[in-house]
Amino acid sequence: MITNRNYLIHPQYIIITLIIAGITALFLGFTGSYLYTRFEHGGTPIQVPGLFYFNSLWIIASSLTLIYAKKMYQEDQTHRFKISLWITLIMTIIFLIMQIFAWNQMQDMNQGLTSSTMSSYMYLISGLHFLHLVAGIPFLGYFIYEAHKRMKDPVTVLIYFTDPDKSRSLKILNIYWHFLDGLWIYLVVFFLLNYLI
Repeated sequence: MITNRNYLIHPQYIIITLIIAGITALFLGFTGSYLYTRFEHGGTPIQVPGLFYFNSLWIIASSLTLIYAKKMYQEDQTHRFKISLWITLIMTIIFLIMQIFAWNQMQDMNQGLTSSTMSSYMYLISGLHFLHLVAGIPFLGYFIYEAHKRMKDPVTVLIYFTDPDKSRSLKILNIYWHFLDGLWIYLVVFFLLNYLI
């Protein structure tokens, strides 16, 4: 017989903490290498494409819609909960598409992947962020699928909204999403400051 254990800290929270710590170390390492290359080897920082700023608005908006989804979950608002999850997914996909256009914009600015070490860093770092966001989409998609599959009538809605596993999973999804959004803002500010200073 399976019993629910009482954890001081649930293992899923430990896992997401380790994932975030690993991603943080990865990006600190690459941005540190960027700075080292710039100051020790005389690398010239490159201009940040305008679409990077525009994308920042999209990614912040996707965080806000996910926060709204969590709020609707807590208030048992079935329809609004589903819609806000869909909007989050759509806005994330738009961000990813716009990021591809941003790389094309870099090409138009003569900042190709192999144009310079500094432009290579920008492609690498922004590309890694892109991949981490792509990795989160299946989890968001699964959440949307489960919401539509499980929430069909008042009884199943009640079960879904009172399920502690669903609540915890939504919190972890929020943590991961907001972390990636905050990471993107950090990267844009990092590249901008390096260009201006």
